[in-house]
Amino acid sequence: MRRIITVIGARPQFIKASVVSRALRSREGVSEVLLHTGQHFDANMSDVFFEELEIPRPAYHLGIGGGTHGQNTGRMLEAIEKVLLDQRPDWVLVYGDTDSTLAGAVAAAKLHIPVAHVEAGLRSFNRSMPEEINRVLTDHAASLLFAPTDVAVSHLANEGLSGGSVCCVGDVMNDAALFYGAKAEATSTILSSLGLTPKSYVLATIHRAESTDNPSRLRNILEGFAQFAGDIVLPLHPRTRTRLAATGLTLPANVRSVEPVGYLDMVMLEKNACLIATDSGGVQKEAFFHGIPCVTLRAETEWTELVEAGWNRLAAPSDSGNIARAMLAARGTVGAPITPYGDGDAAGKIAALLAKG
Repeated sequence: MRRIITVIGARPQFIKASVVSRALRSREGVSEVLLHTGQHFDANMSDVFFEELEIPRPAYHLGIGGGTHGQNTGRMLEAIEKVLLDQRPDWVLVYGDTDSTLAGAVAAAKLHIPVAHVEAGLRSFNRSMPEEINRVLTDHAASLLFAPTDVAVSHLANEGLSGGSVCCVGDVMNDAALFYGAKAEATSTILSSLGLTPKSYVLATIHRAESTDNPSRLRNILEGFAQFAGDIVLPLHPRTRTRLAATGLTLPANVRSVEPVGYLDMVMLEKNACLIATDSGGVQKEAFFHGIPCVTLRAETEWTELVEAGWNRLAAPSDSGNIARAMLAARGTVGAPITPYGDGDAAGKIAALLAKG
């Protein structure tokens, strides 16, 4: 029996793990144990995702979150190491670029347990982002690198990571969009509960530290929203809510804040928006999967192919006018037909490689 411990802790990781865990459960001779670090710890940010996505309840819940990057990573590293010493798995599987990702990878590598990294090779080339540090270090600690695109493979090759350890499997977020899109249509009531008409609103998300922890950037984003003037729906991330209170900034009159929503409700909000404005890497791709134009509230993106194809526009939050102009220009546009993220079976490919390797 090949034993895998999957380390997750944040909402995007729950979505990715849902499709991979389902693929692993379908294979004989593979046993998966979920370890939830607690990085996203409240019910709206965590529990509802497990219920909606039908993810097995974690065997371990570390309850570590709310601290600084160093505090979180250090505490997670210590706690994960104890679990790994007890379980001695064949693989440790990590996702993306969070503190949970790095802690899981380092704990396993120090114990000589092979690490598999889903979403390997993504690069923004902005080392001021904590996520960029996490993903680079994780890739170099990993034994098996599951790259989502050919561009990601080329980034890894430029860093000396190539050969049999690198596998271009496609994007598990594409799998999730295909699998859960129909379910969201059938079950979500978010549009009626919020009184929203399809294509009448912009969906916005703001959560990255580089956006929220810099008062000037956060102010520019909000002022850009105000200059855009159209109706904007903003599921308010706890970090953003805290920073607004600490800085005294207020949301513009055209921005309607709502509590964080579950994945199926988020899919419905995305599919029915006329435009998405976000600093999230995952939401950029989900906009593309649902055919919605996107403005990324950053100076760079890991998903450069979406910018090149016209599905995404960059709007650095150094100037509010940049944001408003990008949003006005993007609304109602359609990008080129591209298929950079695989055939919708990335999870199956990952499960097969882990079962064999």
